Amino acid sequence: MNIVALILMIVGALNWLLVGLFNFNLVTWIFGAGSVISIILYILVGLGGIWGIIMLFQHNVRKTTFMHDDA
Repeated sequence: MNIVALILMIVGALNWLLVGLFNFNLVTWIFGAGSVISIILYILVGLGGIWGIIMLFQHNVRKTTFMHDDA
């Protein structure tokens, strides 16, 4: 699940890079604006980002707990 979330975040980040630099949205270019596939892809990228936030906090909790146990 972590790998899938990371891939989705990379896809989303690259798409936003293209939007920011060239005002070009690759997802809408490939699948069409407002298409069901585009909407699903955007939802999956968003869910991947949420999963990434969860992974970040889980990592920090494990690291803090580990450091606390050694003290």
